[in-house]
Amino acid sequence: MYAPERQQEILRLARDGGRVDVVSLAEEFQVTAETIRRDLKALDRAGLVRRVHGGAIPAGRLDFEPDLAERETTAADEKDRIARAALAEVPADGTMIVDAGSTAARLAGFLTPDLTLTVVTHSLPIAARLADHPGIQLHLVGGRVRHRTRAAVDAWALRAYAEIRADVLFLAANGFSAEHGLTTPDLAEAAVKRAAMAAARRVVLLADSSKHGKEHFARFGGLDDVDLLITDTELGPQDAAAIEAGGTEVVRA
Repeated sequence: MYAPERQQEILRLARDGGRVDVVSLAEEFQVTAETIRRDLKALDRAGLVRRVHGGAIPAGRLDFEPDLAERETTAADEKDRIARAALAEVPADGTMIVDAGSTAARLAGFLTPDLTLTVVTHSLPIAARLADHPGIQLHLVGGRVRHRTRAAVDAWALRAYAEIRADVLFLAANGFSAEHGLTTPDLAEAAVKRAAMAAARRVVLLADSSKHGKEHFARFGGLDDVDLLITDTELGPQDAAAIEAGGTEVVRA
C-alpha cells in the first residue's frame, strides 16, 4: 500500500471511530510506528486530523479537549523550550498572572524559590507548584473547578480578575491563528482567560506550534490582543512574519 492510500484509510478510520492511535495503526498496516507518525503529521498539516498524544482525532471536532495528563506529555520538549524562554519575561519584584495550561505550568516549575514576586493563578496544579516558594506571594483565584483542566472558572474567578492589575499575563490557548484568534473548547474557561487578559498590562502567549491554525469552539481574543507569542521553531518563518505584521512580536525557542 502506498503512503497516500494508507493515509486515506487512516483518515476514514479516524472519522468513523472519532480517534486513532499509533500502535493500533502500526499493527493494522504492518508498518513501523514512525511511519504512522509521519502519516499523521502529513494529515495534520493538510488540516484533516489533529494530532494528540498517542494518535490523532478528526480535525472537525472543535469541542475536543485532551485531559491534563495527556497535555502534559504532548510536545514536551517544545513546551520546555518555550517555558525557559518565557523566564526572560518574568517581572523582577513585579506581579504576574499565570493562566491554566501545560506550558504555563512548566514555566511555574522553572521559577526558582529565591524569586521575589507576586503570582496570581486560577490553576490548582500551578498553585501547588509555587506554594512552597518563600519569596513568592501566591494568590489562588477561586471558583468552580473544572475536572479536565483543574482550573477555577465562573463568577468568583471573573470577579477576582476584575479587581486586580498585573504587570504580565502568561496566557495559554488551545488554538491560535490570525483568522480565528485565540480559541479554547470551553466557554467558561474562555471567559476567565478574557478577564485575565483585561487584568494585565502585557500579554505573553505561550503556545507550541501544533496549535497554530487550530480552531476551537470558544473564542476569547485576537492575536492583536497579544504583545508577545513564544512558540517553537516548527512555526515557520513566513507564519511568524505574518503574525508579526499584525503587531504581535514572535519568539521561536
